[in-house]
Amino acid sequence: VQLQASGGGLVQPGGALRLSCAASGLLFSVDGMAWYRQAPGKQRQFVAGITNGGRTNYDDSIKGRFTISRDNAKNTVYLQMNSLKPEDTAVYFCKSLRSGNWGQGTQVTVSS
Repeated sequence: VQLQASGGGLVQPGGALRLSCAASGLLFSVDGMAWYRQAPGKQRQFVAGITNGGRTNYDDSIKGRFTISRDNAKNTVYLQMNSLKPEDTAVYFCKSLRSGNWGQGTQVTVSS
């Protein structure tokens, strides 16, 4: 199982980014997927999840600002992040819920 996350970067407060996580080596269409993040000095925390049927759930801290989605034809899960805040700064990881495998992480920095 390989999960390749991308799309991170430096953005100003109020800006937007879209993260992507391309999966291989798994039955993506039947797998639930999730995004987590880890800020410096803090534990990794759940951000958003999506079931194989497209049902989503979100951490309260990002509700209304972030949207998780998936494209089964491309074996890819996305995280659209809008209205970014400095406290969203972290390394973002995708995770396959069936296998428990993690992607390598992509850095998101929100700063003026």
